[in-house]
Parts: sequence; structure tokens; C-alpha cells
Amino acid sequence: MFYDLVKRNSKRNRKENGLFFVSLIVSIVAFYIILSLEKQDVIIFLKTMESQALEKLFLLVPVLYELSLFILFFLVYFAGKYQLERRNRELGMYLMLGMKRSKLVLMLFVEELWNSILSLAIGIPVAVFISEVISLVTAKIVGLGIIGHSFTFSISAVIGTIVGYFIIRFVAIIILSGKFSKKEVIELLSDSQSEKKRKINKVVVTIKLLLGSILLAVAFTIAITEISWSSLKFFGITVIIGLSGMFLLLQGIGVLFEIILKKKTNRNELKMFTFRQVQESVFLKPNTMAISSMLVLMTITCFAYGISVGFLFNSKEPHIIDYTFQADEEEVKYLINKLDLNKYIDGFYDMRIGMLYSDTFSPEGLIKAVENQKDGKEKDILLNNLQFFDSPYLISVDSYNKILELQGKASIELKNNEVALYKNPQFKIGDIMEGVLKERPSLFLDGEEYIIGEKYYSDSIVTDRLITISRGLIVSEEVFNKYTKPNNVNTYWNVTLNKGFVREKGLMQAISYVNEKLDTTEISYESYLQNIGRELFFTISASYTTIYLAVIFLMIVNTVMGVQFLMHQEKTKKRYLSLTYLGASYEMLCKSARNQITWYFSLPIIVAAISSIFSVRALFTGLIPIKMKEQVSKLMIIAIPIIVLICMVELFYMHFVKKISDKNILKLMDVKREDN
Repeated sequence: MFYDLVKRNSKRNRKENGLFFVSLIVSIVAFYIILSLEKQDVIIFLKTMESQALEKLFLLVPVLYELSLFILFFLVYFAGKYQLERRNRELGMYLMLGMKRSKLVLMLFVEELWNSILSLAIGIPVAVFISEVISLVTAKIVGLGIIGHSFTFSISAVIGTIVGYFIIRFVAIIILSGKFSKKEVIELLSDSQSEKKRKINKVVVTIKLLLGSILLAVAFTIAITEISWSSLKFFGITVIIGLSGMFLLLQGIGVLFEIILKKKTNRNELKMFTFRQVQESVFLKPNTMAISSMLVLMTITCFAYGISVGFLFNSKEPHIIDYTFQADEEEVKYLINKLDLNKYIDGFYDMRIGMLYSDTFSPEGLIKAVENQKDGKEKDILLNNLQFFDSPYLISVDSYNKILELQGKASIELKNNEVALYKNPQFKIGDIMEGVLKERPSLFLDGEEYIIGEKYYSDSIVTDRLITISRGLIVSEEVFNKYTKPNNVNTYWNVTLNKGFVREKGLMQAISYVNEKLDTTEISYESYLQNIGRELFFTISASYTTIYLAVIFLMIVNTVMGVQFLMHQEKTKKRYLSLTYLGASYEMLCKSARNQITWYFSLPIIVAAISSIFSVRALFTGLIPIKMKEQVSKLMIIAIPIIVLICMVELFYMHFVKKISDKNILKLMDVKREDN
């Protein structure tokens, strides 16, 4: 009898609060995915190249896990509080019928246990499936291929998910049961009344509105201009200013909406009732709105940042060079023939790089051209860097043209008195250099003047980090031979793999296969895998973690906002019931409640959506690698649709809460019919 009652109550609770049950399943999925990260194909692959960096990432996983537990605890607590308040009369009747309070608390614990087991039974298989899909998609994107995928099931991730999940659910029910045990039967049987309204001073509130707007503007400005990223102290100050601005803005914004609503002359149906309900649930609870808005802001920001960074990494231009060998031409060709690698190789190209051998080198003309540009931060940085541009590397134009030919780009044509400027693709040079080169500045080698070409070049001349040149000069063969010495010239041999072989195996599998053969020798080489390994690590550490946090924040804010409104509706249900006796129809009550929900959700979402544009831009200022600094505009173009998409998700959730509200009102109508 007892367990039949538990099952019946559990089933009813899941049906009445299905949104909360789904949120818990999503949290289980999130727990498993983050805890099983180490078992994913791409991570296993990265261990071969970035083991030390991955160890640091794995140190972050427990922090994310514990942070998630802490945040999700409040989701479980608020949802549990809402469920208990809805069941006050039911629980009070159990006590009236003679059930001991200890047995009633036990019943709540067993119900919680049963629901937890069901959610885990659904959530873990779903989590394993989604984890496999993520692993397959990622493997396909980065070139591992389906062949390189193997099914994984992490026992440790399952145990961690179950333990963490039970901890937060049972800690919440213990706290709620403690509060419940202090309530008298008469208190449980009586209907909850709405909270008393707070009196507000419109002058003070208006000042808060203006001050909050100013503080938010200041916080976003110093974050976007990199001031807040210069030290932990400035970052903390920025966060405090931003939080203060958000709270003050939400405390003051209610005045504007109140003025707008009061000026509406059309007060037919239940519009005045709707306004008073909105005033009580929204405008008189600004701190709740501020917390909700900040959670929405963090959700949108994390999604927009994580997806944008991950997308840009995976959609960049394809690489050109697969291997770079540092050896004699004869040695490399002999090795390729010996290992029978000819059928896997498409091209074999030399790259000649030499140190400048000259008594005098002067970039004075280039520096003067920079000084003629408009003052700004980029100009100051470039001038500072040019102070160290005193002994550049020289790059053979014939070698460089082979790199351009592979990409289908136009070759460089240099006269004997011309050179071209080269910069490493990982270093930021800024738009200012384009204006500088249009002036055709000059530099001097041993007193001879050389004109710099109108375009600078930044292609990868070798794979990975075999050699790093921040700035150099691309020169003709005559100039190269004139200003270098044989013992200061390095010739690197670049190799590209057969495209058919890469399509068949997948990029990573193809390179790994060739690596296995090359590792049987002692030749010095670098492959594209080292480069893609670092990029994948950044994608995972930046994108995966922020998207994971975004999912957690999304569940929290939606559940908390939904539960908060439904709790307010439950507390004021007598007002709805009174309206039915005054002649209000079911449709009129639903319309009023839906309008309240629209106001309740729209206010924090609109504030968060507008703020997220600036917060995402601030993250792009401080939390992206140097080589992506010049692509901030592309990142923002990707981020804006993500912000719109998350807002649409919120609208869908708002619609879901409206349907729950309609069901609650329908129950009130049933109560009225029973009374009649």
C-alpha cells in the first residue's frame, strides 16, 4: 500500500512538473559528457601530442563538475520547494488521517529515490548515445574518420554522474523536509497568500535606472578595450561594476514599464488585474529579475562564444603542407623510396630560408611610413615591434611561389630592387600595415635601397613550429644569394599527401599511417598533426567547456524562472478563483496569465540579449588566441545569429510554461464547478 502510494504520487509529480523532470535528465547527460571527455576519440588522439596541456584541461573538469553540482542544487531546491508547496493540502490531509510525520518524510524520500532512479535510467543511455554522436561528428570534422572511431563507455563517468546526482537531490530534499517538518497541520491545509507589496520611491528608482545603465556601459567599455583583461584586479573590478549595473538597472526599469502600462486607457476584460499581477511578480521583485537576467546573459554569452570559436576553427581555410623534413634532398628522397611512400605523396617542394648577412640593415623608411599613419594603439604596437626588426630572415621568392602555387594564388614577381614583407600567420599585424605599404616605403641593405611591395604575405611556409619567423623579407634569388652565406641557409623540404589517400583514410588517419613508417627511422620531421593538435586542444578547452556551462545555465535559468512564476501563481490562485465567481471565463484567465508570463520572461531576456552582444565582444577581446584577433568581426557575425537562436529557445520555453499555466487554471475551473 505504501509503495503503491509512492509510485502513484511520483507518476503524478512527473506529469505535473514534466519540465523539471526533463531538465534533470539533461543535467545527467551534461554530467556524463563532461566526465567522459577523456574517453572521446579526439581526446585519445590528442594525448599523443598534447599530453601536458590535456592534463591541465582534465584538472579543470572536476572544477566544472563541482560548479555544476553547486548550480544544479538550486534548480533541484527551487523545483522541490514548488512541488511541496503545491502539495501542502495533500500532505496536510495525510497528517490529518493519522500518518506519522516521520513516515510522511520517508514517503517523500522514497518518491525522490524512485524519480531519481527513473531519470538516471533514461538519462544515462541518452548521455552515452549523445556522447557517441559528438565523438563521431568531431572525428569526422577533424579528419579522424569513421574508421578511427571506437565505441566507448566510461564506468567512472557513470559512477560520478550517479553519485553527484543523488547528492544534490537528497541534500535538497533533506533541507526541504526539515522546513516541512516545522509546519503545523493548519498551516499546510490553509491556502498560501500572496506576499505583501513593497512601497517604492519613483525618484530613487529612476536614479537607479540611470546609474545602472551607466555602470553597465562602463563595465562593457573597459572589458572590450582590454583594460579589464590586463590583470586579475581590473577583471574583478569590471565584474563588480557589471553586476552592480545589472541589479540597479532591473531595480529601476520597472518604473518605465509601469508608466507605459498606466498610460493605457483600455482597461477592458482583465487588463488591470494583469497589470497588478505583473507589478507584484516582476516590478516589486527586481533582485529576482536581476539574477534571472544574469543567468540568461551567461547562457547566451557562453553559447555564442563557444560555438563561434569552435565554428571558426573548423571552418578555416584548409592547410597546404602535410610534412616538413629538415634534411638533405637526397636523404629525404631515399627515405621515401625505401619506405615505399611515393604512392601516398603528391608533391615535394623546397623552402630556402637564410639569416641576413649584412654589415648594415636599416628599416628607417618603413618606420617613417608607419609614423605618418594616424595615431592609435596599433601604430604604437607596430612601431615598438619594428625597433627589433634589425636582422630579418630572408626567404627565397622561388620557394615561396611554390607555396602560393599549391593554393592557387598568384605568384610574387620581384625586381632586383624590390622585396616583399612576410609575417607569421600567428602574429597580428593590424590593418595599419596596408596603409603603410601603399606608400611603397623602402629599407636599406649595405647602403642599397630596396622598395617594399604593396602587399604583405602570411602563408605557412613549413608545418607546425619547426621554425617560427615573426617577420621576414621575401627576396629575389639574386638578393638571397648576395646577402646570405651557405652555412646560414636552411633548406626545408615540404611534402603534400595524395588527395585520394586522404579522402579514403581521413586526414588524421592518413598522417598517422605515414608517421608510423617515418618513426622507424631517425630522420627529423614535423607533421601537420602537431599543428592541428594544438588547435583541437584550444577548441575543446574553449568551446566544449563554455558550451557545457551554457547548457547548465540554460537549464537553471529556465527552470528557476518557470518555477518562480508558477509558485507566484499558486500563491495567488484565490484571486483567479474569485474572478471565476465574478464571471471571468477560462479563456480570459488564460489570456491574463499568458500576458503575465510574457512580461515575466521578456524583461530579463531582453536585457540579457542586448547585454550579451557586448559581453561576447568582451570575451573575444580577452579570451581568444593572438592569431584570431584579426577575425573578431567574423566571430561576431557568427555570434549574433546564435544570440537570436537562444532567444528563440527562450520563447519556446515561455510557450511551454504558458501551457502549464493553462492546466493550472483549468484545475481551478474544475474546483469552481465542484463547488457549484
